Amino acid sequence: MNSDIVPDSEHRGLVARLPQLPRDLAQLARFDRPIGWWLLFWPCVFGVWLAGAGAQFALLGWLLLGSIAMRGAGCVYNDIVDAELDRQVARTALRPVASGRVSKKLAWGWLIALCLVGLIVLLQLRWQAQLVALGSLALVAAYPFMKRITWWPQAWLGMVFNWGLLVGWSELRWDNWDALAAVYAGCICWVIGYDTIYALQDREDDAMVGIRSSALAMGAKVQAGIAGFYAATIALWALGFWLYRPDPLALLALLPVAGHLVWQVASLDANDPANPLARFRSNRWAGALMAAACFVVGNAGA
Repeated sequence: MNSDIVPDSEHRGLVARLPQLPRDLAQLARFDRPIGWWLLFWPCVFGVWLAGAGAQFALLGWLLLGSIAMRGAGCVYNDIVDAELDRQVARTALRPVASGRVSKKLAWGWLIALCLVGLIVLLQLRWQAQLVALGSLALVAAYPFMKRITWWPQAWLGMVFNWGLLVGWSELRWDNWDALAAVYAGCICWVIGYDTIYALQDREDDAMVGIRSSALAMGAKVQAGIAGFYAATIALWALGFWLYRPDPLALLALLPVAGHLVWQVASLDANDPANPLARFRSNRWAGALMAAACFVVGNAGA
């Protein structure tokens, strides 16, 4: 068991070459699954590029580091809280804390170390953005408990995972909050859609141990439900773009990402174990397409 890697891990070769303890810590922070920090990072890019201040590569570099560190910290915290539940779900039973390979004491120490990296990133931002970033802490702390009290923990995750949109924006400007609110709401719908796809992997186990999810809430209509949330995503992003730049041509920038989300729904096969994970991971490209749209709309005519 000590050498096993969780089923949805990526970069198995790199992780497998590490000694046991560093490997366990890497898995605990999900460094073997970069899709998580990509999905945390892309909304940061949305906010920076929609703000219309150019590429801002130095700022994005700091936000990328912060995304990797804080996504890792969030995963460590989640695994500490969910250790007992994780032991009862096939896909998560081998996680380092759930399996006993990493003690909770060591996990807390690793969590603090990752948070210190996040603090370094926080100190690079202006005070307005710092306050906005700190505002996410309560949402992050509450997230692991949402699957116990609501059928829609994905909605809470959407608020958490897209907070970087607000941080990136507030680092560069402090206006047009109506447009940003619409984009943020669209991002929440995007997360509900893609995390429902991810949750399809665990429907049977989740139902047995009492974990709630949107995939279970939607039941047999899950594919139509995902399509509905993705449609709301594009509609709200379009509203945000319109409030920011009322130009019909600006809306055309959303066509590539809209097409990608349509492909995800049309090609989704909940009965094929590999299919939902592949569609979920493809959202790194959806994020890239939306980031490109934000750059075009934010910097057009600049």
